[in-house]
Amino acid sequence: MKCSDWGERSPRWAGIRSQTVEVCGSSVHFLTADATRPDAPTHLLIHSTLGSATNWLDTIRPLTACGRVIAPDLPSTLAGHTASPHRSAARAEINARFLRAFTATLGLRDVVAHGWSMGGLVALLFADLAPGRVGGLVLVAPTLPGPLSAAQALGWQTLGRLTVAAGSPVLRGLLRLTGRRLLELKKRRYDLAAYGGDPSRLSHDITALWAEELDEMRARPDRLPDAGTAFFGSAVSALYIRRRPVQDAADRVAVPTLLLWGDQDPLIGRPVIDDLTARRPDWSLHVFESVGHLLPVEAADAYADVVAEWWRQVASPRRKPAARPRHGAPRRSPPGVCDRHHHHDGLLEFGERHGWVEN
Repeated sequence: MKCSDWGERSPRWAGIRSQTVEVCGSSVHFLTADATRPDAPTHLLIHSTLGSATNWLDTIRPLTACGRVIAPDLPSTLAGHTASPHRSAARAEINARFLRAFTATLGLRDVVAHGWSMGGLVALLFADLAPGRVGGLVLVAPTLPGPLSAAQALGWQTLGRLTVAAGSPVLRGLLRLTGRRLLELKKRRYDLAAYGGDPSRLSHDITALWAEELDEMRARPDRLPDAGTAFFGSAVSALYIRRRPVQDAADRVAVPTLLLWGDQDPLIGRPVIDDLTARRPDWSLHVFESVGHLLPVEAADAYADVVAEWWRQVASPRRKPAARPRHGAPRRSPPGVCDRHHHHDGLLEFGERHGWVEN
């Protein structure tokens, strides 16, 4: 959903605007709001791959106390308005490359990147891919690898790989056939309590907007097969099968990082958070009591306060995290009009098939 002035929808969204920008031939929609104080960093809000920038609406205005806020619609999402150059555009790795191109197009550097849920995975990969564009990282209930037993790891490397390889095309086919019915069922059984915490803390404005967006999704179910399959592939791969590249990316992060989690989150368990803090004891952690997976909108003001206090501590003077081993440092692309190199997944990293370039 777009709105030139979101304050017309709700006073709580005053000052938030929808804008579009062309990124290598693709139209990209994003929300933005100006900072309430000068000389502050830009905060880049990254939604889950099944959501859209509007997921952050209740969080944007409180965060303007920390700096300018920009929340783009990632490509190929169910509710967003960013054109999809390829049916795999919603995969986390491709979204990270999209963010590199998007921030380059807007001339952004040293942003504080906030990644929520699957957006946490995208934010981490983006920070690893384009370290010059990221000055800080906020991971909110992130979809990142947790601990696995030896038996679980072996199972995922054998039967799990086969299941995913066979399951992705089957899933895409099923979603093509049943997508509209699934979205209608989601509408009838729309229950925010499934995300934990206290749904009564959510504003009526945001829940009403999400209900409207669900109606829009039902009107265009053709988006569901690609978005759902990309989400499934990215999540299962990162969490269970190709965990090492994600863990190595976490090891390489060299900017201040804040980990946020609600202790009533039914989707991201405490073992995941404990595993991350054991791996990176230099990362800051803040746990919100009695809050669920919808943390940024369930506790928007507290979220902004925690981020502001953390940034004051790490940014002035800038305190670098302890150096970490750099396993397989990512390739640094030279500046140029268009990067045509091939990525490990066999797809063109940028160019005609994805449309994302580094300026």
